[in-house]
Amino acid sequence: QVQLVESGGGLVQAGGSLRLSCAASGRTFSMYGMGWFRQAPGKEREFVSAISWNYGSKYYADSVKGRFYISRDNAKNTVLLQMNSLTSEDTAVYYCAARITPARDSSWYWRLSMYDYWGQGTQVTVSS
Repeated sequence: QVQLVESGGGLVQAGGSLRLSCAASGRTFSMYGMGWFRQAPGKEREFVSAISWNYGSKYYADSVKGRFYISRDNAKNTVLLQMNSLTSEDTAVYYCAARITPARDSSWYWRLSMYDYWGQGTQVTVSS
């Protein structure tokens, strides 16, 4: 079992920045990758960013490229999402997710079904 706890959400003005953090505990020694997803009201949950645990490969949705940056701290079992130049379109509940088992599919990072564990989510609200 892996437990994920997100933090760092809140209210920010358009153009501002926030940094989300996701702390993992439990069976973290077999971590394969972690990702961030978001869900706005009335919309489906969508991929934002992901990082592979061993090699540090990073992936981003087109909508956040150049504005969001993902990083990891293996020693602390933590993944961070630095979000800059926020707009109202970024308003959503942000979820952290973890995949434990190795993935043969190179597109694992953006597919919700490829993740084994999910956090409770943290609200990000961007006011215009």
